[in-house]
Amino acid sequence: MSKDLINSTRLTQDLQKVTSDLHQTNSFAGVLRFIVLGFAFLSLVTIAWSKSNNCLFSGISIFAGLLYAFWLICTHDMTHYTLTGWRWFDSIMPRLISWPMLWPYSVYAALHQLHHGWNGSDLRDPERVQWTWQEYQNSYPLVQWYVRHQWSIDIFLAGGVGLILKTFIHGWRYRKLVSRFHQKIFLDVGGMVLVHGVLIGFAMTNGELLRYLLFWLILERVIGIVMQTRDHLEHYGLWGKAKTYQLTQLYASRNLKANFVVEWLMGGLNYHGVHHAFPGIPFNNLPEAFQRIQGVLKSHNLPLMKVDDGYCQKTCFLSSHPALIGEDKSSEIREYNQIILTRNNIVSN
Repeated sequence: MSKDLINSTRLTQDLQKVTSDLHQTNSFAGVLRFIVLGFAFLSLVTIAWSKSNNCLFSGISIFAGLLYAFWLICTHDMTHYTLTGWRWFDSIMPRLISWPMLWPYSVYAALHQLHHGWNGSDLRDPERVQWTWQEYQNSYPLVQWYVRHQWSIDIFLAGGVGLILKTFIHGWRYRKLVSRFHQKIFLDVGGMVLVHGVLIGFAMTNGELLRYLLFWLILERVIGIVMQTRDHLEHYGLWGKAKTYQLTQLYASRNLKANFVVEWLMGGLNYHGVHHAFPGIPFNNLPEAFQRIQGVLKSHNLPLMKVDDGYCQKTCFLSSHPALIGEDKSSEIREYNQIILTRNNIVSN
C-alpha cells in the first residue's frame, strides 16, 4: 500500500472520528426553526392582505418574500432528513411549502444528491453555475456576454423562474439517473396545479386575482434574489478535485462569515464545505464540526478551509470578478487557478 493511500485513509478515518457524535439530529431545534419562520411569513402575509393600500401591500409582501426564502432554505436540510430527523415531516412539509412557489422539490431533492456526488469532480453537476474555459470559447458572442455578466443576470433577471426552469431541464436531462423520475415529476406538477387551483379559485371568488398575481410576482422576485445569490456563492470559483472525496468537498465549497442570526436563517449553510463533506450533520452542529475538521486538517499538515467575507461582501467581489473553470493539471485544489474574465478580454489569474 502506497504512502499516499495510507495517509488518505488515515485522514478519512480521523475526519469521521471527530464528527461521529455530531450526526444526531435535534428535532426540537429543527421544528422550532421551521415553525418560527413559517409563522413569521404567514403573519406578514395576513397583514399584507389586510391592507387596501397597494403600496403597503407590496411593501409588506417584500418582507414576507424574504422570510419565505429563508423558510424554503429549510427544505434543503429536509433533502438530507436532517432538519427534524422525522422522515414523514421532512418528506411532506418541504413539498407543501414549495409547491405554492412552483418549486419542484421532488425533482430538486433527487438532483441535489447528484450534486453532492459530483461537486468539484464531474462537470455534469446539476448545480454547477460556473462555466468552463472550453464552454466559453465554444459559445456564441451573446452567450459569452452572458457569462461575463452572469451574476447580475441570474440574480436579478432570471430569479426564481430561472431556478425552476433549470431544475426541470436538469431533471429531464438526468432522468435515467433519477429513481422514479416520472413519479417525481407527476407529484410536483400535480401538487402545484392543486395548490394554485385552490389559491387562484379563492382569489377569483373574492375578486382579488390581479392582487394575487402581483403577490406571487413579488415573492418570486425576492425569493429568486436570495436563492440565486446562495446558489452562486456556494461553489463559484472553487472547482477542483483533491486526493479524496471529502477533501474535494471541503475545498470546493465556500465557507462564509456570518453572525448568529444570519447563520440561523441560512441553516448553517455558511459552513458549506462542512455540509458537503458530511451532509448528515444537522445545521446546528455545523459550527462545531467546522472547528474540529480544521484541527484534523492542521494535524495532517493540510491547508485549512478558508472563511470568506460575509454574503454581501463576497457577492459583490465575485460578481465583479467573473471566472472560468480552467484546466488544472494537478490533483490538488487551487482556488485561484480560475481564469478571470473582463469586459473586453480574458486574462489568467
